[in-house]
Amino acid sequence: MKSLFKSEAGKKEILGLYNQKLNELGIAYTTQFIDTRYGKTNIIVTGEASNPPLIIIHGSNGCAPIGLETYPNLSSKYQVFSIDVLAQPNKSDGTRLSMKDDSYGIWMNEVIDSLGINDVTLVGFSFGGLVILKTLIHNGAKIKEVFMAAPAYIVNGNPLRALIKMFIPMRRYMSTKNPKYIEKFLYEVFTDRDEFAIQYLSKVFIHFDMDFTPMPTITKGEAKLIKTPITLIGAKHDVIFPGKKMLKRASKILPTVKKAILLEDSKHVQNRRDNELIEALIMNK
Repeated sequence: MKSLFKSEAGKKEILGLYNQKLNELGIAYTTQFIDTRYGKTNIIVTGEASNPPLIIIHGSNGCAPIGLETYPNLSSKYQVFSIDVLAQPNKSDGTRLSMKDDSYGIWMNEVIDSLGINDVTLVGFSFGGLVILKTLIHNGAKIKEVFMAAPAYIVNGNPLRALIKMFIPMRRYMSTKNPKYIEKFLYEVFTDRDEFAIQYLSKVFIHFDMDFTPMPTITKGEAKLIKTPITLIGAKHDVIFPGKKMLKRASKILPTVKKAILLEDSKHVQNRRDNELIEALIMNK
């Protein structure tokens, strides 16, 4: 399998930051590699095995340690499995799955079956929302409940606005390596400045073969297949998946939404205050 890392040196830099973030968390953890039909999946496990299982699924160009940092207290109540999503700048294999079929749902259900867990809570941010919805569409039998923040696969933002505010600065950074362009990108996407994100994404944008495939959206027919309770969190100032638009469509087509919240001051990536609110929703469900 061809690596999505453009060079071994670039891979070393990105995974060095991955390991740095994991070490900074200061948590007790184990790691597992799960074999699936699509390749090996790396998982970081924390929390007591006697606790109910919860899986965290990170967003595009992310990794499992970021998921653990986003919701750091979940392991006090759950056994937490933070997944390195396939074909992302992390330690899982680089198999790029189709977003148009059930591949992501098949993959996640294979992971769940391999872990031997049931009554699973799924927590996902951004692209993690697509993975969750695909999982529920394919087979939600082992999923107890899901929480999705600024999820993909329900609506998309204005493509011209995204081009101007995000993709042009990203491309300019990739061609010039001028840090002012990654600052512009992050300003539009992150609610608060994130120093690690600046370090990590500055390496990812240069050294990793990112996927620029247009994001599809869930059909009404697919949505009707979902039986699992859903909590949805939208971000009002999200350029990528606008919160008001997302919650409005979700309320019309997803029959099992039990709670929907709009974060009034949030961009696509939530800040610590809003992540604490989301974490409290999950802990107190």
